[in-house]
Amino acid sequence: MTVKFEKYQGTGNDFIMIDNRIYDIRKNQTALIRRLCDRKFGIGADGLILLQEKTAYHFEMVYFNSDGNESTMCGNGGRCLIKFAHNLGLMESKCSFLAIDGDHEGEILSDGRISLKMKDVDAIENYNGAYILNTGSPHYVSFVDSVETMRVADEGRKIRYSEKFTREGINVNFVEKKGEREIYVRTYERGVEDETLSCGTGVVASALALAAKSNTPLNHVFIEVPGGKLEVKFEVASKGFKNIYLIGPAEEVFVGEVEI
Repeated sequence: MTVKFEKYQGTGNDFIMIDNRIYDIRKNQTALIRRLCDRKFGIGADGLILLQEKTAYHFEMVYFNSDGNESTMCGNGGRCLIKFAHNLGLMESKCSFLAIDGDHEGEILSDGRISLKMKDVDAIENYNGAYILNTGSPHYVSFVDSVETMRVADEGRKIRYSEKFTREGINVNFVEKKGEREIYVRTYERGVEDETLSCGTGVVASALALAAKSNTPLNHVFIEVPGGKLEVKFEVASKGFKNIYLIGPAEEVFVGEVEI
């Protein structure tokens, strides 16, 4: 069977997009999804996203890591899917969609960037000086003096496979504070099992960790990642954070066909 796909990237985090209203790609096709994401034997991507029909929503998002397994929420993938849905004519400037962690809202801003509303965060755990929180995916956030000198893959892998986290896995973010509202973030992603150029849920986790750490009230953080620049806006709630938005670019890279 010949399947049409589109490739998108959001600050260097790249995804294969498939309109699964047309096809019947299933969650248990792990080997197929892993092969499609392989950069030498397939199309190559950090993940694969299926767009599916869902009553009462513009669409449903089903996300797979490059290891072929269905995963938790992906922020950059969600932003790319909004752009994909817009290009398919499923929405104008705003949409609502369902993902594995629940409802989301998206908007294409006047400057072309994509704003994605994330889930509320009720709790942040301080763990040996680092922060643990779930922004749709579980994250470990560690503030360091110099992100550039970090061996992110090696150090991230140690934490991800440590006794506390090895069973479920965790994404590991190393954060350097550049100003009161500016940070530089590098992330090791579970499922990819390597550093990626950007991680949307990791950027959100890092911004909220900065707010928890800061002595100054924050509701807007500017983030640099190896793949570009993002912003996170949020409100401090009585318990945690609410009305959290991840904002940044999402671009179509190419379209193609693949035999499966």
